[in-house]
Amino acid sequence: MSMNPFRHLFIVAVSLSVLALPTMAQSNPEEVQDFIDRYTTTYVNLYKVASEAEWASNTVIIDGVETIDEVTKLANEALSQHTGSVEVIETVRGYLDQPEGLTPLQVKQLKSILYTAANSPQNVPDLVKERIAAENKQNGDLFGFTFTVDGQEITPNEIDKQLEESTDLEKRRQVWVASKEVGKLLKDGLAKLVQLRNKTVQSLGYDDYFSYQVADYGMTTPEMIALNDKFVTELWPLYRELHTWARYELAERYGAEEVPDMLPADWLPNRWGQDWSPIVTVEGLDLDAALAAKGPEWLIKQAERFYVSLGFDELPESFYTKSSLYPVDASKGYKKNTHASAWHMDLDNDVRSLMSVEPNSRWYETTHHELGHIYYYMEYTNPNVPPLLRGGANRAFHEGVGSLLGMASMQKPFLVEVGLVDESAETDEMQQLLKEALAQVVFIPFSAGTMTHFERDLYAKDLPEDQYNARWWEYVKEFQGIVPPGTRGEEYADAATKTHINNDAAQYYDYALSYIILHQLHAHIANEILEQDPRATNYFGNKEVGAFLSGILKQGAVGDWREIMKKELGQEISAKPMLEYYQPLVAYLKEQNKGRRYTLPENPAF
Repeated sequence: MSMNPFRHLFIVAVSLSVLALPTMAQSNPEEVQDFIDRYTTTYVNLYKVASEAEWASNTVIIDGVETIDEVTKLANEALSQHTGSVEVIETVRGYLDQPEGLTPLQVKQLKSILYTAANSPQNVPDLVKERIAAENKQNGDLFGFTFTVDGQEITPNEIDKQLEESTDLEKRRQVWVASKEVGKLLKDGLAKLVQLRNKTVQSLGYDDYFSYQVADYGMTTPEMIALNDKFVTELWPLYRELHTWARYELAERYGAEEVPDMLPADWLPNRWGQDWSPIVTVEGLDLDAALAAKGPEWLIKQAERFYVSLGFDELPESFYTKSSLYPVDASKGYKKNTHASAWHMDLDNDVRSLMSVEPNSRWYETTHHELGHIYYYMEYTNPNVPPLLRGGANRAFHEGVGSLLGMASMQKPFLVEVGLVDESAETDEMQQLLKEALAQVVFIPFSAGTMTHFERDLYAKDLPEDQYNARWWEYVKEFQGIVPPGTRGEEYADAATKTHINNDAAQYYDYALSYIILHQLHAHIANEILEQDPRATNYFGNKEVGAFLSGILKQGAVGDWREIMKKELGQEISAKPMLEYYQPLVAYLKEQNKGRRYTLPENPAF
């Protein structure tokens, strides 16, 4: 009985889809606009239903109960039947074959419709249904998994806390190994998804799913790989210094008899070795103690106050009533997706966030990051941006803006402004810069290197399932200089323990590009607007900063991202501002590493 309201929505939505399907028409602006308008109306209705179903699937996960997943599958199938309609595909192709007289905005929307169609083309309807069902099952298996250590349940937040704080190597290894057990459950499902995703997009002419996702940037797979390799190469000398420093620092911390050539994965404060910043504690910046006294609600409200201080609107009341912001109490009998995310439920005013906020520095930064996405949604929800183009200038821009505001919220002058740090507190600025580098510079070899190359191999090079784990650790060692604690055979799928491998596939380079873009944006704000040291800025309350950001955000995906960068920043995408930001750290690390043995090559091996 509980499914009846959803089924009613599906009947209405599918009926709308049938009514809205266009007939073939000549490429004249009036008929094209009529088609776009009818397509959009149906798309938005179906999108809202699918979003609500996905939200339920991610916020209420009950072992053995598949009702919600079934609803989600039906909702996504209804959306796919519209977006991937054969008639829609043929009509759009006809219009784009005769683009004369169409406006750039119409052409942009038509291309968006055709691109979206390739993700669920109805010329292979059974394949699309099978893929949707497989994706829902994979998501449920991942976030419904119970992690245990010595037979006792341990939550993802507790795993992270142990890896960040414990100095007991045996305990660290147990926790790290426990965090990878879910990969066994996910491996076959991942192999199935690779095949289904490839076959889906191949039906509309894409070589593979990786090339399909890269095409959203107007790039080819070789071009995207080359760009990411360029980022790794440019940052490699600094990463090599950080790697050497970390080997010796952690060997001393854990009382190891020898300094290892490669970093053991269980020595690091992150399950995937993508963020080493908890290694460093900056004296005078004990945010965890200050935030513990505030409580989790304060973190979210403070992040909102920051955006409002820049001139943005307050969050709608529905954000607080409809979001899922805090950990689920164990007594509730269900679980939820613990990966922080932002949701634009209806491509209009219903914006939500899925988080598990606790009062600590990690979640303080995360709340500012996630609200960056929320305010991006709110800014490009305006009459100049049609619903089909309500997205970032590119996918990386969305992440770049979120990460930019997260980083800004962690700089000392900002922390003083919001009362988390005393202005007179003496802090070691070099240690603060080191801590930031251990988060941001360390992330590039993981995102641009390990993740991007592994997913390229999965989808574009037909990596066999019985080589998944070996290839994963080959890249982890090559790009990150990290090795597993013990043998990791092919019964494991350690890559699949990363949520993006399963449900945000073939797009992790978005995050690498976003870190590059955020430093370009930050350099512009610090140097041209605030006229402050980029390493010690205070965005809070500066309406000019808000106006600059709004000018980018409110464009959505209407313009070309390359042109937006040239217009707003006066430059193409480049790691130069990121390198300049960390330049003072290079001499410090070289001094610290005097007499130490470097084990990474001077230049990356790829």
